[in-house]
Formats: sequence, structure tokens, C-alpha cells
Amino acid sequence: MKKSIITVSREFGSGGRIIGKMVAEKLGIAYYDKQIIARVAEKTGFAEDFIEKNGEYSPSKSIFAYAVVSRDRAGSSMNDYIYSVQRKIILELAEKEACVIVGRCADDILNDHNKALHVFIYGSPEEKIKKIMDTHKISEKEALKLMKATDKKRSINYNYYTDKQWGRTQNYDVCLNSSVLGYEKCADIIVNLVK
Repeated sequence: MKKSIITVSREFGSGGRIIGKMVAEKLGIAYYDKQIIARVAEKTGFAEDFIEKNGEYSPSKSIFAYAVVSRDRAGSSMNDYIYSVQRKIILELAEKEACVIVGRCADDILNDHNKALHVFIYGSPEEKIKKIMDTHKISEKEALKLMKATDKKRSINYNYYTDKQWGRTQNYDVCLNSSVLGYEKCADIIVNLVK
């Protein structure tokens, strides 16, 4: 295998998590998503729900508010602490075994890892909204609101910790439109790129 680490960043509702799992299964390698949340919770003593909400999503609606919210005298926040623990875990996983890692700025954390392939999954708003409606059993209006809010919070978190713009093609090795290609085809493309 030429590339042994695959990072999957994704828009909400694009199926990135499902595609990542499919890739891991097809390659017979480890898959890390919510397992990272459990490991961060174990190391920090925080509840998994708290880690899930604060480890990948900004608690505020602007990067300026995120930069100044709840900082101690040294200038650190709870989110900074969670990010540093998460970062350490992701680096350890990448050194330990071939794997797929979903979200959590893994593409930036492993930017210099010569065996990593960085993927971004996106999709059409219409397809993503349908998926969100089906998954969460909510109305179209609620799905649109949830999609926008989730992607905005991911974007602020990513932009803050990486000094890059979330979703920008230059940050990734490959960007795939799951609405056009479908989940299976996206997974197959990634598998072929890795081999």
C-alpha cells in the first residue's frame, strides 16, 4: 500500500463518514471517528458529549469570538486543551497503524506525513439536505439550518486551528462530489489512489 493513512474531511450530509468506513473495510485497515472522542474523553476526564461538541465544532459563530472566548491567564481555552490532546492521539494513531481518520483537522495534523492521503467529500445542497432529513427525521427547513450551522462551526474550528480555509481544494490531495459519484464510487476511487 503506497499510502497507509487516509484522512477524510467532509461537508455535513455528504456521507464522508460512511465513505471513510467503506474505505477502511475495503482496505482491511482501522477506522477512527468517534473512537477518537472516546480516547480524548479518557485522557482528559471530560464527558464524550462534551468532547464531541467541542473537539470539532466552534462554540461561537465567528472566528473572533472563538479566539477570545473562555481563555485563562495564559491565553489557553478548554478547546485548545481538547485540540492538543486530540492532535497527540491522531499523531499516535498514524504512527501505530494504517487507518482512516475522519475529521478533527487530521488532514492538517498529518500534513507532513508522507504516507497520508487527504480527502475532502462534498455534495450538492439538495442531496445533503435529503440525507440530513432522512437521517435526523427533520423537515427540509430544519435540515438546511442544521447543515449550515454544522458546516459553519466545523469551518471556524478548522480555520482557527490550522490557519487554512476549511474546504479549500488546495488543502487536500483529492476532493470528491458524493452527490455525483455516489458513496461506493467515492470509496473505490480512494482505495485505488491508496494502492
